Amino acid sequence: MWGFITLLFLNFQGGMEVTTTSPPTTDNKIEVITPNEKLGENNLAYKWGKLALEATAKDTDRFNPRPTISSRFLGLIFTAVFDAWSRYDDKAIPVYMQGVERRPLQEQNLKNKEIAISYAAFRTMNEYYFTDESMFREFMVELGLDPDDTSLDPNTAVGIGNLAAKAVIEARHNDGANQYGEEEGSNGKAYFDYMGYKPVNSADENIDLNRWQSKYFSDGKGGQFVPKCLTPYWHKVEPVGLQSADQFRPGPPPMVGSKQLEEEVKEVVELQANLTDEQRALVEFMRDGPQSVQQAGHWLKFAQEVSVRDQHNLDKDVKMYFYNQITAMDAFIACWDSKMYYDYARPYALVHEFFKDEDIYGWGGPEKGMVEMKGQDWRPYSPSTFLCPPFPGYVSGHSAISGACGEALKLFTGSDEFGSEVTLTPGILTEPNRLGKEVTLEFPTFSEAAEMAGLSRVLGGYHIQADNIEGLKLGRKVARENWIFFKKHIGEPVISNHTSLSNN
Repeated sequence: MWGFITLLFLNFQGGMEVTTTSPPTTDNKIEVITPNEKLGENNLAYKWGKLALEATAKDTDRFNPRPTISSRFLGLIFTAVFDAWSRYDDKAIPVYMQGVERRPLQEQNLKNKEIAISYAAFRTMNEYYFTDESMFREFMVELGLDPDDTSLDPNTAVGIGNLAAKAVIEARHNDGANQYGEEEGSNGKAYFDYMGYKPVNSADENIDLNRWQSKYFSDGKGGQFVPKCLTPYWHKVEPVGLQSADQFRPGPPPMVGSKQLEEEVKEVVELQANLTDEQRALVEFMRDGPQSVQQAGHWLKFAQEVSVRDQHNLDKDVKMYFYNQITAMDAFIACWDSKMYYDYARPYALVHEFFKDEDIYGWGGPEKGMVEMKGQDWRPYSPSTFLCPPFPGYVSGHSAISGACGEALKLFTGSDEFGSEVTLTPGILTEPNRLGKEVTLEFPTFSEAAEMAGLSRVLGGYHIQADNIEGLKLGRKVARENWIFFKKHIGEPVISNHTSLSNN
Protein backbone atom coordinates (compact mmCIF):
# COMPACT_ATOMS: atom_id res chain seq x y z
CA MET A 1 0.00 0.00 0.00
CA TRP A 2 2.81 2.36 0.81
CA GLY A 3 3.73 2.58 -2.86
CA PHE A 4 0.51 4.54 -3.35
CA ILE A 5 1.06 7.10 -0.62
CA THR A 6 3.26 10.02 0.16
CA LEU A 7 4.41 10.30 3.74
CA LEU A 8 4.81 13.80 5.05
CA PHE A 9 6.82 14.29 8.21
CA LEU A 10 6.47 17.30 10.47
CA ASN A 11 9.70 18.60 11.95
CA PHE A 12 11.63 16.62 9.36
CA GLN A 13 15.26 17.63 9.19
CA GLY A 14 16.73 14.76 7.19
CA GLY A 15 19.73 12.66 8.17
CA MET A 16 22.57 14.84 9.36
CA GLU A 17 25.70 14.81 11.46
CA VAL A 18 25.81 16.91 14.62
CA THR A 19 28.07 17.60 17.55
CA THR A 20 25.45 18.48 20.13
CA THR A 21 23.23 16.78 22.67
CA SER A 22 19.64 15.63 22.32
CA PRO A 23 16.81 17.02 24.47
CA PRO A 24 16.30 15.42 27.87
CA THR A 25 14.37 12.15 27.85
CA THR A 26 11.32 11.65 30.03
CA ASP A 27 13.49 10.61 32.98
CA ASN A 28 15.66 13.75 32.61
CA LYS A 29 18.66 11.77 31.41
CA ILE A 30 20.77 13.57 28.81
CA GLU A 31 21.66 11.39 25.83
CA VAL A 32 25.00 12.43 24.44
CA ILE A 33 25.33 12.31 20.67
CA THR A 34 28.90 11.57 19.69
CA PRO A 35 30.52 13.67 16.95
CA ASN A 36 29.61 12.55 13.42
CA GLU A 37 27.06 10.03 14.72
CA LYS A 38 24.41 9.39 12.09
CA LEU A 39 20.86 10.21 13.09
CA GLY A 40 17.30 9.46 12.02
CA GLU A 41 17.06 7.48 8.82
CA ASN A 42 20.85 7.34 8.61
CA ASN A 43 21.50 5.43 11.82
CA LEU A 44 22.09 1.71 11.40
CA ALA A 45 19.29 0.57 13.72
CA TYR A 46 16.85 2.49 11.52
CA LYS A 47 18.27 0.83 8.40
CA TRP A 48 17.88 -2.65 9.88
CA GLY A 49 14.31 -1.71 10.82
CA LYS A 50 13.61 -0.68 7.26
CA LEU A 51 15.03 -3.99 6.00
CA ALA A 52 12.85 -5.89 8.48
CA LEU A 53 9.80 -4.12 7.07
CA GLU A 54 10.79 -5.03 3.53
CA ALA A 55 11.17 -8.65 4.58
CA THR A 56 7.75 -8.56 6.28
CA ALA A 57 6.15 -7.24 3.09
CA LYS A 58 7.77 -9.98 1.04
CA ASP A 59 6.65 -12.58 3.58
CA THR A 60 3.07 -11.32 3.29
CA ASP A 61 3.14 -11.61 -0.48
CA ARG A 62 4.45 -15.18 -0.26
CA PHE A 63 2.31 -16.53 2.57
CA ASN A 64 -0.70 -14.15 2.64
CA PRO A 65 -1.46 -11.95 5.66
CA ARG A 66 -0.59 -13.63 8.94
CA PRO A 67 -0.32 -10.76 11.40
CA THR A 68 0.21 -12.91 14.50
CA ILE A 69 3.23 -14.63 12.99
CA SER A 70 4.68 -11.42 11.59
CA SER A 71 4.42 -9.74 14.99
CA ARG A 72 6.42 -12.55 16.59
CA PHE A 73 9.13 -12.33 13.94
CA LEU A 74 9.53 -8.58 14.43
CA GLY A 75 9.34 -8.79 18.22
CA LEU A 76 12.08 -11.42 18.39
CA ILE A 77 14.33 -9.73 15.82
CA PHE A 78 14.38 -6.52 17.82
CA THR A 79 14.80 -8.40 21.09
CA ALA A 80 17.97 -9.98 19.68
CA VAL A 81 19.16 -6.57 18.50
CA PHE A 82 18.50 -5.16 21.97
CA ASP A 83 20.29 -8.01 23.72
CA ALA A 84 23.37 -7.57 21.52
CA TRP A 85 23.37 -3.81 22.06
CA SER A 86 22.94 -4.21 25.83
CA ARG A 87 26.49 -5.55 26.22
CA TYR A 88 27.79 -2.18 24.98
CA ASP A 89 25.54 -0.11 27.23
CA ASP A 90 26.39 0.80 30.82
CA LYS A 91 23.10 -0.40 32.37
CA ALA A 92 20.97 -2.47 30.01
CA ILE A 93 20.08 -6.08 30.85
CA PRO A 94 19.50 -8.62 28.05
CA VAL A 95 16.24 -10.54 27.86
CA TYR A 96 17.45 -13.95 26.70
CA MET A 97 21.24 -13.88 26.37
CA GLN A 98 22.98 -15.12 29.50
CA GLY A 99 26.58 -15.57 30.57
CA VAL A 100 27.92 -12.80 28.33
CA GLU A 101 29.60 -10.04 30.30
CA ARG A 102 29.11 -6.34 29.67
CA ARG A 103 32.01 -5.01 27.62
CA PRO A 104 34.48 -2.57 29.19
CA LEU A 105 33.80 1.14 28.90
CA GLN A 106 36.48 1.64 26.25
CA GLU A 107 34.69 -0.86 24.00
CA GLN A 108 31.27 0.76 24.39
CA ASN A 109 31.53 2.66 21.13
CA LEU A 110 29.36 3.11 18.08
CA LYS A 111 31.39 0.80 15.85
CA ASN A 112 31.03 -2.17 18.18
CA LYS A 113 27.32 -1.48 18.66
CA GLU A 114 26.79 -1.41 14.91
CA ILE A 115 28.64 -4.68 14.41
CA ALA A 116 26.84 -6.43 17.27
CA ILE A 117 23.32 -5.38 16.29
CA SER A 118 24.02 -6.20 12.64
CA TYR A 119 24.94 -9.80 13.36
CA ALA A 120 22.00 -10.16 15.74
CA ALA A 121 19.59 -8.78 13.14
CA PHE A 122 21.14 -10.79 10.31
CA ARG A 123 20.96 -14.14 12.13
CA THR A 124 17.40 -13.67 13.40
CA MET A 125 16.12 -12.40 10.04
CA ASN A 126 17.67 -15.46 8.39
CA GLU A 127 15.81 -17.63 10.89
CA TYR A 128 12.41 -15.98 10.59
CA TYR A 129 12.47 -14.62 7.02
CA PHE A 130 14.65 -17.39 5.61
CA THR A 131 13.39 -17.03 2.04
CA ASP A 132 15.10 -13.63 1.80
CA GLU A 133 18.53 -14.59 3.11
CA SER A 134 20.21 -13.25 -0.03
CA MET A 135 18.78 -9.78 0.67
CA PHE A 136 20.19 -9.79 4.19
CA ARG A 137 23.57 -11.09 3.01
CA GLU A 138 23.81 -8.30 0.46
CA PHE A 139 23.20 -5.72 3.17
CA MET A 140 25.88 -7.24 5.42
CA VAL A 141 28.39 -7.10 2.56
CA GLU A 142 27.35 -3.52 1.88
CA LEU A 143 28.20 -2.76 5.51
CA GLY A 144 31.61 -4.38 5.11
CA LEU A 145 30.69 -7.31 7.37
CA ASP A 146 31.25 -11.00 6.66
CA PRO A 147 27.87 -12.82 6.64
CA ASP A 148 29.70 -16.14 7.02
CA ASP A 149 31.44 -15.17 10.26
CA THR A 150 29.71 -17.43 12.80
CA SER A 151 32.03 -16.65 15.71
CA LEU A 152 30.54 -17.06 19.19
CA ASP A 153 33.42 -15.31 20.94
CA PRO A 154 31.78 -13.27 23.74
CA ASN A 155 34.74 -10.89 23.73
CA THR A 156 34.00 -9.58 20.23
CA ALA A 157 31.13 -7.61 18.72
CA VAL A 158 30.64 -10.29 16.04
CA GLY A 159 30.43 -13.02 18.65
CA ILE A 160 28.05 -11.05 20.85
CA GLY A 161 25.71 -10.40 17.92
CA ASN A 162 25.70 -14.07 16.96
CA LEU A 163 25.22 -15.14 20.57
CA ALA A 164 22.30 -12.76 21.03
CA ALA A 165 20.53 -14.20 17.99
CA LYS A 166 21.30 -17.76 19.07
CA ALA A 167 19.91 -17.13 22.56
CA VAL A 168 16.64 -15.68 21.23
CA ILE A 169 16.14 -18.42 18.64
CA GLU A 170 16.80 -21.19 21.16
CA ALA A 171 14.73 -19.62 23.93
CA ARG A 172 11.73 -19.27 21.62
CA HIS A 173 12.09 -22.60 19.85
CA ASN A 174 9.13 -24.20 21.64
CA ASP A 175 7.22 -21.12 22.75
CA GLY A 176 3.82 -22.29 21.49
CA ALA A 177 3.99 -20.64 18.07
CA ASN A 178 4.64 -24.01 16.40
CA GLN A 179 7.11 -22.43 14.00
CA TYR A 180 8.87 -25.74 13.46
CA GLY A 181 5.80 -27.99 13.43
CA GLU A 182 6.97 -29.76 16.57
CA GLU A 183 3.94 -29.33 18.79
CA GLU A 184 2.09 -32.56 19.49
CA GLY A 185 -0.67 -33.02 16.93
CA SER A 186 0.83 -30.77 14.26
CA ASN A 187 2.09 -33.52 11.94
CA GLY A 188 5.37 -31.71 11.40
CA LYS A 189 3.65 -28.81 9.63
CA ALA A 190 4.75 -25.31 10.63
CA TYR A 191 2.03 -23.18 12.26
CA PHE A 192 -0.44 -26.06 12.13
CA ASP A 193 -3.35 -25.72 14.54
CA TYR A 194 -2.27 -28.30 17.11
CA MET A 195 -5.30 -27.46 19.28
CA GLY A 196 -7.77 -28.60 16.62
CA TYR A 197 -10.10 -25.59 16.70
CA LYS A 198 -13.40 -26.16 14.91
CA PRO A 199 -15.90 -23.31 14.53
CA VAL A 200 -19.42 -23.89 15.81
CA ASN A 201 -20.84 -22.39 12.61
CA SER A 202 -20.02 -23.50 9.08
CA ALA A 203 -19.85 -21.05 6.18
CA ASP A 204 -23.24 -22.35 5.06
CA GLU A 205 -25.08 -22.63 8.35
CA ASN A 206 -25.13 -20.31 11.36
CA ILE A 207 -26.50 -22.19 14.37
CA ASP A 208 -25.22 -19.81 17.07
CA LEU A 209 -25.26 -16.15 16.08
CA ASN A 210 -23.09 -15.19 19.04
CA ARG A 211 -20.22 -17.28 17.68
CA TRP A 212 -17.84 -16.70 14.79
CA GLN A 213 -18.76 -17.80 11.28
CA SER A 214 -16.26 -18.01 8.43
CA LYS A 215 -17.30 -16.75 4.99
CA TYR A 216 -16.59 -17.65 1.38
CA PHE A 217 -13.70 -15.79 -0.24
CA SER A 218 -13.01 -15.49 -3.95
CA ASP A 219 -9.87 -17.30 -5.04
CA GLY A 220 -9.35 -14.68 -7.75
CA LYS A 221 -9.81 -17.31 -10.45
CA GLY A 222 -13.56 -17.61 -10.54
CA GLY A 223 -13.83 -20.04 -7.66
CA GLN A 224 -14.47 -19.80 -3.92
CA PHE A 225 -12.95 -21.17 -0.75
CA VAL A 226 -13.51 -20.94 3.01
CA PRO A 227 -10.35 -19.86 4.85
CA LYS A 228 -9.48 -21.59 8.09
CA CYS A 229 -9.17 -19.65 11.33
CA LEU A 230 -5.72 -18.01 11.51
CA THR A 231 -3.48 -19.44 14.28
CA PRO A 232 -6.35 -20.19 16.71
CA TYR A 233 -3.76 -21.42 19.24
CA TRP A 234 -1.89 -18.09 19.41
CA HIS A 235 -2.96 -17.44 22.99
CA LYS A 236 -0.68 -20.35 23.86
CA VAL A 237 2.39 -18.43 22.67
CA GLU A 238 4.66 -17.29 25.51
CA PRO A 239 4.57 -13.48 25.94
CA VAL A 240 7.76 -11.44 26.36
CA GLY A 241 6.73 -8.87 28.96
CA LEU A 242 3.26 -9.97 30.06
CA GLN A 243 2.75 -12.44 32.88
CA SER A 244 0.21 -14.42 30.84
CA ALA A 245 -1.98 -14.16 27.75
CA ASP A 246 -5.12 -13.71 29.85
CA GLN A 247 -3.63 -11.16 32.25
CA PHE A 248 -5.90 -8.39 30.95
CA ARG A 249 -8.71 -10.42 29.37
CA PRO A 250 -11.74 -8.13 28.93
CA GLY A 251 -15.25 -8.96 30.08
CA PRO A 252 -17.72 -10.52 27.63
CA PRO A 253 -19.02 -8.79 24.48
CA PRO A 254 -22.67 -7.80 24.03
CA MET A 255 -24.75 -10.86 23.20
CA VAL A 256 -27.67 -11.44 20.87
CA GLY A 257 -30.81 -10.03 22.46
CA SER A 258 -29.04 -7.08 24.09
CA LYS A 259 -29.89 -3.48 23.21
CA GLN A 260 -26.18 -2.69 22.94
CA LEU A 261 -25.56 -5.27 20.23
CA GLU A 262 -28.65 -4.20 18.30
CA GLU A 263 -27.48 -0.58 18.32
CA GLU A 264 -23.89 -1.39 17.43
CA VAL A 265 -24.82 -3.58 14.47
CA LYS A 266 -27.15 -0.84 13.24
CA GLU A 267 -24.30 1.64 13.59
CA VAL A 268 -22.04 -0.47 11.35
CA VAL A 269 -24.67 -0.49 8.60
CA GLU A 270 -25.30 3.25 8.85
CA LEU A 271 -21.60 4.12 8.89
CA GLN A 272 -20.87 2.07 5.79
CA ALA A 273 -23.85 3.48 3.89
CA ASN A 274 -22.46 6.99 4.43
CA LEU A 275 -18.73 6.44 3.95
CA THR A 276 -16.94 9.63 2.90
CA ASP A 277 -13.82 9.66 0.73
CA GLU A 278 -11.74 10.40 3.81
CA GLN A 279 -13.26 7.41 5.61
CA ARG A 280 -12.72 5.13 2.62
CA ALA A 281 -9.09 6.21 2.60
CA LEU A 282 -8.78 5.55 6.33
CA VAL A 283 -10.24 2.06 5.98
CA GLU A 284 -7.78 1.24 3.21
CA PHE A 285 -4.77 2.81 4.90
CA MET A 286 -5.27 0.84 8.09
CA ARG A 287 -6.30 -2.35 6.27
CA ASP A 288 -3.16 -2.27 4.11
CA GLY A 289 -2.86 -3.78 0.68
CA PRO A 290 -0.08 -5.19 -1.51
CA GLN A 291 3.30 -5.20 0.24
CA SER A 292 1.48 -5.15 3.56
CA VAL A 293 3.53 -5.24 6.74
CA GLN A 294 0.54 -6.06 8.99
CA GLN A 295 -0.28 -4.18 12.18
CA ALA A 296 3.04 -4.68 13.99
CA GLY A 297 4.90 -3.51 10.91
CA HIS A 298 2.52 -0.58 10.45
CA TRP A 299 3.45 0.69 13.89
CA LEU A 300 7.13 0.04 13.24
CA LYS A 301 6.74 2.39 10.28
CA PHE A 302 5.18 4.95 12.61
CA ALA A 303 8.10 4.46 15.02
CA GLN A 304 10.51 5.09 12.19
CA GLU A 305 8.69 8.36 11.47
CA VAL A 306 9.38 9.31 15.07
CA SER A 307 13.05 8.46 14.60
CA VAL A 308 13.26 10.82 11.63
CA ARG A 309 11.20 13.51 13.33
CA ASP A 310 13.26 13.49 16.53
CA GLN A 311 16.59 12.57 14.89
CA HIS A 312 17.25 9.48 16.98
CA ASN A 313 20.69 7.99 17.29
CA LEU A 314 21.30 4.24 17.19
CA ASP A 315 20.88 3.78 20.95
CA LYS A 316 17.49 5.41 21.03
CA ASP A 317 16.19 3.51 18.02
CA VAL A 318 17.35 0.16 19.41
CA LYS A 319 15.40 0.83 22.58
CA MET A 320 12.31 2.23 20.85
CA TYR A 321 11.99 -0.63 18.33
CA PHE A 322 12.51 -3.20 21.08
CA TYR A 323 9.79 -1.77 23.32
CA ASN A 324 7.43 -1.02 20.43
CA GLN A 325 7.68 -4.46 18.84
CA ILE A 326 7.58 -6.68 21.93
CA THR A 327 4.49 -4.69 22.86
CA ALA A 328 2.92 -5.44 19.47
CA MET A 329 3.84 -9.11 19.84
CA ASP A 330 2.36 -9.38 23.33
CA ALA A 331 -0.74 -7.42 22.31
CA PHE A 332 -1.43 -10.00 19.61
CA ILE A 333 -1.09 -12.81 22.14
CA ALA A 334 -3.47 -11.07 24.56
CA CYS A 335 -5.86 -10.20 21.74
CA TRP A 336 -5.99 -13.82 20.55
CA ASP A 337 -6.71 -14.94 24.10
CA SER A 338 -9.87 -12.83 23.99
CA LYS A 339 -10.76 -13.86 20.43
CA MET A 340 -10.51 -17.56 21.09
CA TYR A 341 -12.01 -17.44 24.60
CA TYR A 342 -15.18 -15.71 23.40
CA ASP A 343 -15.18 -17.04 19.79
CA TYR A 344 -17.34 -14.03 18.96
CA ALA A 345 -19.28 -13.13 15.83
CA ARG A 346 -18.43 -10.42 13.32
CA PRO A 347 -20.80 -7.90 11.68
CA TYR A 348 -20.74 -9.87 8.43
CA ALA A 349 -22.96 -12.55 9.98
CA LEU A 350 -24.76 -10.28 12.45
CA VAL A 351 -25.99 -7.83 9.81
CA HIS A 352 -27.29 -10.70 7.67
CA GLU A 353 -29.46 -11.92 10.54
CA PHE A 354 -30.49 -8.62 12.11
CA PHE A 355 -31.52 -7.09 8.74
CA LYS A 356 -32.64 -10.21 6.92
CA ASP A 357 -35.08 -9.40 4.10
CA GLU A 358 -34.99 -5.70 5.03
CA ASP A 359 -34.06 -3.06 2.44
CA ILE A 360 -30.84 -1.32 3.50
CA TYR A 361 -28.07 0.66 1.82
CA GLY A 362 -24.58 -0.76 1.69
CA TRP A 363 -21.55 -1.23 -0.48
CA GLY A 364 -22.52 -3.27 -3.52
CA GLY A 365 -19.02 -4.42 -4.37
CA PRO A 366 -16.22 -3.13 -6.61
CA GLU A 367 -17.28 -0.23 -8.86
CA LYS A 368 -20.91 -0.36 -7.65
CA GLY A 369 -20.77 2.13 -4.82
CA MET A 370 -23.57 2.28 -2.26
CA VAL A 371 -26.73 0.57 -3.43
CA GLU A 372 -30.03 -0.63 -2.01
CA MET A 373 -29.90 -4.30 -1.06
CA LYS A 374 -31.40 -6.91 1.20
CA GLY A 375 -29.79 -7.24 4.60
CA GLN A 376 -28.51 -10.73 3.87
CA ASP A 377 -26.50 -9.37 0.91
CA TRP A 378 -24.52 -6.88 2.97
CA ARG A 379 -20.72 -7.15 2.96
CA PRO A 380 -17.70 -5.31 4.42
CA TYR A 381 -15.91 -2.66 2.36
CA SER A 382 -13.24 -5.09 1.26
CA PRO A 383 -12.10 -6.98 -1.87
CA SER A 384 -13.74 -10.35 -2.52
CA THR A 385 -10.36 -12.08 -2.19
CA PHE A 386 -10.20 -10.93 1.44
CA LEU A 387 -13.76 -10.23 2.51
CA CYS A 388 -13.24 -10.35 6.26
CA PRO A 389 -10.44 -11.41 8.62
CA PRO A 390 -10.63 -15.21 9.14
CA PHE A 391 -10.88 -15.35 12.92
CA PRO A 392 -13.31 -14.28 15.68
CA GLY A 393 -14.10 -10.62 16.23
CA TYR A 394 -13.82 -9.73 19.91
CA VAL A 395 -11.53 -7.90 20.41
CA SER A 396 -10.33 -6.09 17.30
CA GLY A 397 -6.71 -6.85 16.48
CA HIS A 398 -6.18 -3.46 14.86
CA SER A 399 -7.54 -1.77 17.97
CA ALA A 400 -5.51 -3.85 20.41
CA ILE A 401 -2.22 -3.54 18.57
CA SER A 402 -2.75 0.13 17.75
CA GLY A 403 -3.77 0.91 21.32
CA ALA A 404 -0.68 -0.91 22.54
CA CYS A 405 1.83 0.60 20.14
CA GLY A 406 0.36 4.09 20.32
CA GLU A 407 0.61 3.99 24.10
CA ALA A 408 4.14 2.60 23.85
CA LEU A 409 5.29 5.47 21.64
CA LYS A 410 3.61 7.96 23.95
CA LEU A 411 5.40 6.52 26.96
CA PHE A 412 8.73 6.22 25.18
CA THR A 413 8.79 9.77 23.81
CA GLY A 414 7.21 11.31 26.93
CA SER A 415 4.55 13.01 24.82
CA ASP A 416 1.41 12.08 22.90
CA GLU A 417 2.37 14.40 20.04
CA PHE A 418 2.82 12.62 16.71
CA GLY A 419 2.18 14.99 13.79
CA SER A 420 2.11 12.48 10.94
CA GLU A 421 0.20 12.93 7.71
CA VAL A 422 -0.51 10.61 4.81
CA THR A 423 -1.90 11.54 1.40
CA LEU A 424 -3.67 8.92 -0.71
CA THR A 425 -6.45 8.27 -3.16
CA PRO A 426 -9.66 6.66 -1.78
CA GLY A 427 -10.67 3.41 -3.43
CA ILE A 428 -7.31 2.49 -4.90
CA LEU A 429 -7.10 -0.76 -2.93
CA THR A 430 -10.78 -1.70 -3.08
CA GLU A 431 -12.42 -0.27 -6.20
CA PRO A 432 -9.68 1.15 -8.45
CA ASN A 433 -12.11 2.15 -11.19
CA ARG A 434 -14.15 4.26 -8.78
CA LEU A 435 -11.60 6.52 -7.15
CA GLY A 436 -12.35 9.46 -4.92
CA LYS A 437 -10.49 12.74 -4.73
CA GLU A 438 -7.09 12.68 -3.05
CA VAL A 439 -7.30 13.22 0.70
CA THR A 440 -4.83 13.83 3.51
CA LEU A 441 -5.25 11.94 6.76
CA GLU A 442 -3.78 13.60 9.82
CA PHE A 443 -2.56 11.82 12.95
CA PRO A 444 -1.84 14.63 15.43
CA THR A 445 -1.26 12.32 18.40
CA PHE A 446 -0.36 8.68 18.96
CA SER A 447 -3.64 8.19 20.79
CA GLU A 448 -5.68 9.60 17.92
CA ALA A 449 -3.76 7.44 15.43
CA ALA A 450 -4.68 4.37 17.48
CA GLU A 451 -8.31 5.44 17.76
CA MET A 452 -8.51 6.12 14.03
CA ALA A 453 -7.09 2.66 13.36
CA GLY A 454 -9.74 1.11 15.59
CA LEU A 455 -12.55 3.19 14.10
CA SER A 456 -11.46 2.21 10.60
CA ARG A 457 -12.40 -1.38 11.37
CA VAL A 458 -15.93 -0.35 12.33
CA LEU A 459 -16.22 1.84 9.23
CA GLY A 460 -15.02 -1.03 7.08
CA GLY A 461 -17.61 -3.40 8.53
CA TYR A 462 -15.18 -5.79 10.21
CA HIS A 463 -16.07 -4.98 13.84
CA ILE A 464 -18.70 -3.49 16.09
CA GLN A 465 -17.73 -0.73 18.55
CA ALA A 466 -17.40 -3.14 21.48
CA ASP A 467 -14.61 -4.96 19.62
CA ASN A 468 -12.90 -1.63 19.01
CA ILE A 469 -13.29 0.01 22.42
CA GLU A 470 -12.29 -3.02 24.45
CA GLY A 471 -9.44 -3.72 22.04
CA LEU A 472 -7.99 -0.24 22.59
CA LYS A 473 -8.27 -0.69 26.36
CA LEU A 474 -6.59 -4.09 26.23
CA GLY A 475 -3.72 -2.83 24.09
CA ARG A 476 -3.01 0.11 26.36
CA LYS A 477 -2.90 -2.16 29.39
CA VAL A 478 -0.35 -4.36 27.60
CA ALA A 479 1.80 -1.33 26.79
CA ARG A 480 1.78 -0.13 30.41
CA GLU A 481 2.73 -3.57 31.70
CA ASN A 482 5.50 -3.86 29.13
CA TRP A 483 6.74 -0.39 30.03
CA ILE A 484 7.70 -1.77 33.44
CA PHE A 485 9.45 -4.70 31.74
CA PHE A 486 11.22 -2.35 29.33
CA LYS A 487 12.44 0.02 32.04
CA LYS A 488 13.81 -2.94 33.98
CA HIS A 489 15.81 -4.10 30.96
CA ILE A 490 17.28 -0.68 30.21
CA GLY A 491 18.31 -0.53 33.86
CA GLU A 492 16.09 2.37 34.86
CA PRO A 493 13.30 2.72 37.44
CA VAL A 494 9.71 3.50 36.50
CA ILE A 495 9.10 6.98 37.86
CA SER A 496 5.90 8.83 38.61
CA ASN A 497 5.58 10.91 35.46
CA HIS A 498 5.47 7.71 33.37
CA THR A 499 2.74 6.35 35.60
CA SER A 500 0.60 9.45 35.14
CA LEU A 501 1.19 9.43 31.39
CA SER A 502 0.07 5.81 31.12
CA ASN A 503 -3.18 6.53 32.93
CA ASN A 504 -4.32 9.24 30.51
